[in-house]
Amino acid sequence: MERQRGTFDDRQLDVLLERLDGIRAELQTLNRRLDSQESLLRIAGELSRLNESLEALAHAALGRQPPRIRRRDAG
Repeated sequence: MERQRGTFDDRQLDVLLERLDGIRAELQTLNRRLDSQESLLRIAGELSRLNESLEALAHAALGRQPPRIRRRDAG
């Protein structure tokens, strides 16, 4: 019995659907990880800016000029 090009039996379709479901699940996992990493990068940037502000406040409270630091662009 010859199979025509582009036709699948039920078993083959089930296997294909299982593989597609696995790929979909993996993509969802990767997207969640990426979203989490992007959020952590934003938080790290905010913490860095907060630290700089706290250092400036500490120097002001001591009556001294803070050291001259060039800020990096957040991009």
